[in-house]
Formats: sequence, C-alpha cells, structure tokens
Amino acid sequence: MATIERLGPDDWQEFREIRLRALADAPTAFGMTLSDAEGQADEAWKARLDQGDPILAVRDEDRLVAMGAGWHLPEDPDRMMVWGMWTAPEARGHGHARALLGWLVEHARTRGATTVELHVTDGNDTARRLYEQQGFVPTGEWTPLREGSDLRIELLRRHP
Repeated sequence: MATIERLGPDDWQEFREIRLRALADAPTAFGMTLSDAEGQADEAWKARLDQGDPILAVRDEDRLVAMGAGWHLPEDPDRMMVWGMWTAPEARGHGHARALLGWLVEHARTRGATTVELHVTDGNDTARRLYEQQGFVPTGEWTPLREGSDLRIELLRRHP
C-alpha cells in the first residue's frame, strides 16, 4: 500500500535519489538540470529538506515512487508554489500525483494561502490535464524553462 510521507533532513539520501531519477526521466519538466543536481553537496540536499516547506514523497513498500513539494513565498504569504511533481514510470496511473497535489493544496489552504500556483512545460499534456482537472487554470503567463532553453513553461493558478 502506498503512503504519502513528508520528508525531513534525515531523508536527504532518498530525496536525492528520487529527485535525480525525476531529472533523468523528465529533463524538460524541471528548471534544474540533472547535471546541476548531481553537483550539489550533501549539505545542500539536507538544507532543502530543513527549510520548513513541505517536500512530499509517495512510498510504495520500501521505495519512493512519486514526489511533489510546496514553497511558501516569503514576500507573498498568500501564495504557495508547487514544484517538483513527478511519478516514476512504473507507478504512473495509480493516482499518486493527484494525491500529492491534493495534499499540497489542502496544506496551502490550512496555512491561509489564497492562491496556489505551478508551472507546466509546453507540450507536457499529461501534467497539464491533471492540473486542470484539479482546478488549476492557465494564466497565459509564459517564461523560458531555464536560461538558454527554447522550451517554455506556463503558470497555472487555483484558489484553494
């Protein structure tokens, strides 16, 4: 049975493993590259999990198979960004992303956020469909995926 876990600093090695796996599997879905992530020191992975914002994973038996996270913007406490959404190929179609997204939206609501936002890469129709089914609306605000990339991401928004 799969369960959602909130990761903490002691989970940094598993977090690193699933994040690197996500970046290798879906390099056009994330602002960070696999090469950049592989170059991060152990302390950076621990610190990321010690910042207070939720970083979640779905555990199926003894392995993490999906992840997603939220980031409360210090300059705008009414807003939370969702980032890092990914499900392992062998675990897709089981509702893990939907469950993670639901957890994050509820977390934002209980923290008083009035807006939840996320980005989706142009052409990632599966993710876009999921986000829109969960009430996220395209804003028409496009930016490059990362510096030097021809790929674009669109900001989607919902109100919890």
